[in-house]
Order: sequence, then structure tokens, then C-alpha cells
Amino acid sequence: MSRHPPFNEVEASRPDFDKSFGFQTTKVPQPDFKPGQGLNDLPYAKDFQPSEGKFRSIVPEDHAGGDVYKMMISGITPRPIAFVSTIGPDGQANLAPISYFNAVGHNPPTIMISIAAGSTSDGLKDTARNIKNLKEFCVSIISEPFLEASNYTAIDAPYDVDEWALAGLTQRPSETVKPPHVAESAFSMECELSHDHTLIGDSGKPSQAVILGRIKRFQVKEFVLDPDDQMKVLTEKLRPVSRLGGISYARVTQTMEVPRPIWEKVKDTPEVKAAIEKGAKKL
Repeated sequence: MSRHPPFNEVEASRPDFDKSFGFQTTKVPQPDFKPGQGLNDLPYAKDFQPSEGKFRSIVPEDHAGGDVYKMMISGITPRPIAFVSTIGPDGQANLAPISYFNAVGHNPPTIMISIAAGSTSDGLKDTARNIKNLKEFCVSIISEPFLEASNYTAIDAPYDVDEWALAGLTQRPSETVKPPHVAESAFSMECELSHDHTLIGDSGKPSQAVILGRIKRFQVKEFVLDPDDQMKVLTEKLRPVSRLGGISYARVTQTMEVPRPIWEKVKDTPEVKAAIEKGAKKL
């Protein structure tokens, strides 16, 4: 029996999704931050003080794989979601959301996705097997308007069930690879497999397929591009959603801009000198 209340009851008790919320860019929490200061002055910063609270040392090998998974996906957040489209050996397009995903470099432009092992004899799920066979795939960023549709593609349906149809999403032909990308997505990447690596779990069997893909084309809807810089995507227009722990997702509603310090401009300031001197005394 589940220890969680029925989801429909929980959902009914929550406020409606705020469709009118306007994207905001605010100041950083403490605009007058000084070098060497450490924590800023947010009221809950005290919880993060080194002297506050106890650390718990957790050994992954001492816990079940499901518990380690739960800790990782709830602690490593937020994570972008890769909406991965592939072509199977029967020529049919497959679609799946993958939350182990990120960019790993821009020269060459490369992304990483990691797909958990399946229950088949080769330990591969359809997405991983299709990528290894065809050596091509597409990744489309998931935005607020099709969050529910994307989630439905994660259903544990039989191989011959069309996830595109269940989600009600549209296949758009790619220019450089055979798999289509999601036409509803405002930012998609056509990728070629550049490297794959199999992780072996504690049981000695394959547990994860790590895929590196080189981006051959970006497919970007013009409305999300900065009018003053056509190589910059505007977050407030893209409205990406991120993956949190459990079945939770998050939207981007507020950002802050933090310019990087330049050494040549700050190296002789009293604050920087004092911070360095204080750090040296701790050694």
C-alpha cells in the first residue's frame, strides 16, 4: 500500500497554475556582497552556516538502488529534461523524456544523456538501443505548454504503442539526421552519436547507458531568440521546465544576473586583499 495520499486528492487541494505570472529579473539577494564574506544576508542563510546542523555521511553501497536514485534526483536539482526522439529498427519514431541530461561542451557542441537499463536481455531501453543502432537522435527542450504531454510519453506502454500519438505531439523532419524532432518545441538539437559508455551496476550488470551526442543542427523558433543577438535564446520566451525530485517539476519565473569579477580590476582593492589575508591565516 502506498504511504502517499491519492494524487488526484492532493492535486485538487492545490491552487491553480498561475497562467498570468510575468517573468521577472530581480537584484541578487545582497547587491553589496563583499569578497570573503561567504553567505549572504538572506534570513535562511543561517541554516547553511558551517557551525549549524549536523552532517550525515551516507554511503551509497549501504542503501538500495532505489533509495540512492531518490537521493540523487532530489539533491541534484534542477535538471533540464531531454525530450529524446529516435528511430527504431521498424522505422517508427520513438519519443521519451530523459532527466539525466545536460550540455558538456561547445567545441564541438556536445550534449550528454544517460538512460537507465531496461529489462531486456541486452539491458537497453528502446531509446538507448535505437541510438546505438542508428547513431542519430534528436533532443527537444520541454516547455510549459506541453509539460503534461511530455510526461505522458514516459508511460510504460508496449513497444508497438506510439508515444507521439498518446502525447498528441507533432513530428517535424530533421535536416541532418533521420529521427524527427518535436515541432511544438522551440529549441531542438539534431545529434550524431559521438561516444557511448555502459555503466555497470553493483550487481555486475549494465545499469546505465551514457550517450554523448554532437549537435549537427539547432532548430530554434524565432520568437525565442533575442532580437539583438540571434544566437541567444531568451529564457522568458522559451519557458523551460526542469525536473526535481519524485514527480515534481519546476518552472523558471525569476532570474538574477551576477557579473563575474575580473581579477585585474579587483586585485588591489582592500576587500580582496583582506579576504586573501584572512584565508591565508586559516591554512
